[in-house]
Amino acid sequence: MGMAANIVRKMRRWRELTQAELAEACGVTRQTIANIEKGDYAPSVILALDIAAALGCTVEELFRPADDTSPTPPQSA
Repeated sequence: MGMAANIVRKMRRWRELTQAELAEACGVTRQTIANIEKGDYAPSVILALDIAAALGCTVEELFRPADDTSPTPPQSA
């Protein structure tokens, strides 16, 4: 099974947050967020939950198996 696809960058931009702002909200570095967005780093469950909470969505919306092509529309706030 390949690395999970994610839409962290898309959701972060949709929420008009910088990588640094999201990183601060989650207690990690900006570089950690950048690596997650690029798919170079898979976050722990706790970090994934923190990112989802900061972006106002679920972990399932942000991360899914790479072979899952179903669309994931953002939830309305």
